Amino acid sequence: MLIRITYDIGTTSKEGKRRLIQISKKCMGHGQRVQKFVFDCIPDSTQFRRLKHELEELIKQTACDFINLGINTKQKLSKLA
Repeated sequence: MLIRITYDIGTTSKEGKRRLIQISKKCMGHGQRVQKFVFDCIPDSTQFRRLKHELEELIKQTACDFINLGINTKQKLSKLA
């Protein structure tokens, strides 16, 4: 499955900047950055549950969405350079 992870973190405080770095590193370990606060990941169901749990620990009161873009979308993706 292809999962798009989006989140919004205020970076005006030290705590916000620290959480942004932690969340980015966690997402980069599971997928590819699409934009500053958007990652695409292709986890299996176990990896997805683990990633979601780990991010819930970091995100706390931040808006975060996990969007399931479907199964077998790997072949349907194309990128313009």
